[in-house]
Amino acid sequence: MRNLLIAGFILFIAACSSNTASDFTVVKVKEVEQVGSYTYLLVDGKGPEYWIAVPSMEARPGEFYHYQGGMVMKEFYSQELDRTFDEVIFLEAIYAGKDPMVQETQQYTPGSKTAIEKSGVKVESVEGSTTIADLYADPASFAGKTIRVRGEVTKFNPQIMDRNWIHLQDGTEYEEQFDLTVTSPSTFEVGEVVTLEGVLSINKDFGYGYSYEILLENAKAVN
Repeated sequence: MRNLLIAGFILFIAACSSNTASDFTVVKVKEVEQVGSYTYLLVDGKGPEYWIAVPSMEARPGEFYHYQGGMVMKEFYSQELDRTFDEVIFLEAIYAGKDPMVQETQQYTPGSKTAIEKSGVKVESVEGSTTIADLYADPASFAGKTIRVRGEVTKFNPQIMDRNWIHLQDGTEYEEQFDLTVTSPSTFEVGEVVTLEGVLSINKDFGYGYSYEILLENAKAVN
């Protein structure tokens, strides 16, 4: 028993030490640009100033944050700001303060780890459409097929990885899965009820935290 306790303690310490201070980048905010879905931060770390982007959050010049990883987007054009950035780092998570071992506050990018709230919307399916519950119940049967889904746009993030990202809900769910992520070249408004047609991919992994059990790709609105 004593050996088991010692082994358990060693594993606990190893788990707590998996992220060290050297894994994080500490930055100071120099400038803040707020747009609909994002907060752009001009930050100063080691080397020249650069821009990072996170989902909308309160931030002020002079504040310190720390983060890991990120997806670098070069020559990124922001429609809201009508500006092309030489380079922007989109972050999976950002934490307040200088201390990388204290992670009290975090915000997420539009990737698969985004915290999604159930909207309470109830949208009736139309002929030829598939519910979100059905997609999650048996994704393999829809993989690679062109399908239609009708729902309400609950979140819209423009021009990430050269495509727009939509979160769609229809009021159905399967094993607590109720939100469908969609990519599209088209623009939609939050609250808009649409029928979208695209190809369903399963177990899609773009890297940088963008991985999905199911993803409706290159979708367009249909009547």
